[in-house]
Amino acid sequence: MPMSAQDIETFIKEALPDADVTIQDLRGDGDHYAAHVISKAFEGLSRVKQHQMVYAALKGRMGGELHALALQTSTPD
Repeated sequence: MPMSAQDIETFIKEALPDADVTIQDLRGDGDHYAAHVISKAFEGLSRVKQHQMVYAALKGRMGGELHALALQTSTPD
């Protein structure tokens, strides 16, 4: 069963409470999303580490309930 955009946002915000999360359903199928996550927690970390934090927040759902997530991460300006 696919994940909803709201579920994705909720999981990310549970792990990164300060995060500003924008989710876009790329195909309208509830299975292919793009996410932009902005958090102070990313400061000083490589892009790889930032993405790992977001994937960890999804608690193993990538590849199962969530088929594809195009991810952008950044720190606040």
